[in-house]
Amino acid sequence: MTDASSRPKATPHQHIENGRTRVTEWRFAPGAETGAHTHEYDYVIVPVTSSRMRLEMPDGTVNHAELEPGRSYFRSAGVSHNVINEGDGDLVFVEVEFLEPTDR
Repeated sequence: MTDASSRPKATPHQHIENGRTRVTEWRFAPGAETGAHTHEYDYVIVPVTSSRMRLEMPDGTVNHAELEPGRSYFRSAGVSHNVINEGDGDLVFVEVEFLEPTDR
């Protein structure tokens, strides 16, 4: 297990931000992390590669998720975590954030 202080950082590449939607491609080398953060908006994750994610929660709990290419999932705003690539290869996913409410 890699100590959090020595983990490499995941690399974001923003593709789109237009006032309604932000699309970011995230790339994680093995062991890389996002760092602790809280999502301000509802979002969808679209995995590009298979990998195992470690999700460290603010209360100290740890969850794990297996990602499969194309198997998307949705989360509501307010999620707080640190995402770490526990796989042996690169982890790549696309994050789509919904920047404005859908109550139209």
